[in-house]
Amino acid sequence: MSNTGLEYLHHGCKPPIVHRDVKTTNILLTENFNAKLSDFGLSKTYPTDDKSYMSTVIVGTPGYLDPEYYTSNRLTEKSDVYGFGVSLMEIISCRPVILNTPDRETNYIVKWVHAMVSQGDIKNIVDPRIKGAYDSNSVWKVVELALACVSVDSNQRPTMNQVVIELKDCLSMELSQRSESRPMELKDSIEMMSISMVMNASHSSPMPR
Repeated sequence: MSNTGLEYLHHGCKPPIVHRDVKTTNILLTENFNAKLSDFGLSKTYPTDDKSYMSTVIVGTPGYLDPEYYTSNRLTEKSDVYGFGVSLMEIISCRPVILNTPDRETNYIVKWVHAMVSQGDIKNIVDPRIKGAYDSNSVWKVVELALACVSVDSNQRPTMNQVVIELKDCLSMELSQRSESRPMELKDSIEMMSISMVMNASHSSPMPR
């Protein structure tokens, strides 16, 4: 399997690159449902010295923007991880990142997912159009991973290497369950999970600012 987009930017590029605008609308799908990360207009090369961050002007999309970066101007690769976590929640739930409602506890997808998880409610997090055709253990693991990605403290967030390992494990769990219980749905399962889990790096080199 080829490197995933963000994993490649953070760990495969020399020097490393921070995308700075990770969101679902910047993930493009091929005809085979493979996803490619796009729009590198805001990307920045990351310092390779001993600094753990770089100070830069705040840019990004509301809802996907790392709150730690927003309050400190300190950009790290974990800012991309935050945006990826929000994107995972959006894909799993098919719910807008920000709802136009006065309820601040549920209008932001991160707060809403936290509330659902605290109630042990995984069923209402998942896109209802899937109609329960998923392995609950793998979905729980993806949701927990998404929550880890949006930890307030960036030090508590996983690296993209760790995210890829966890998502591959979730995909294996899902496909194993499908192949045993519903073999006719295996192809659909592969396509569905590929949308959220397979983010191939673009063949063209990103152009960081």
